[in-house]
Amino acid sequence: MPNTFTQIYIHIVFAVKNRNALINRSWEDRLYKYITGTVQKMGQKMLRINGMPDHIHFLIGLKPDIAISDLVREVKKSSTSFIKEEKLTKFNFNWQTGFGAFSVSHSQLDKVINYIINQKEHHRKRTFKEEYFELLKKYEIEYDEKYLFEWIED
Repeated sequence: MPNTFTQIYIHIVFAVKNRNALINRSWEDRLYKYITGTVQKMGQKMLRINGMPDHIHFLIGLKPDIAISDLVREVKKSSTSFIKEEKLTKFNFNWQTGFGAFSVSHSQLDKVINYIINQKEHHRKRTFKEEYFELLKKYEIEYDEKYLFEWIED
């Protein structure tokens, strides 16, 4: 899109279906590289990706020629196929419906990148559910709990 100049950064979060801890450390880097490749094939810039066995976070530079929901749908679809084709887990792997997408200002990029890098440290102190509710509150996003992820009891 000639003569279009944007600076859009989005922090995306989504979970494994039922928050099952299926992402194993032995292959999580392969998954993150695969997802990064998918994001890049869609013309977007991956700035950082990391996660936990039950969810992932990534920060992208988003061009205005794609809807966030289309990008996330393709990332989920292709990464699910990748996990199944590569037989990375013996369990049935799927991502939960829905996702969180939070806009990030340029001045906050380093803070969000460090937050994503340090996911494993953050989760020594709090659960994904606590983290997700904190993000919704921080970004002042109204929500109805019945439409959030299918939480299982912690």
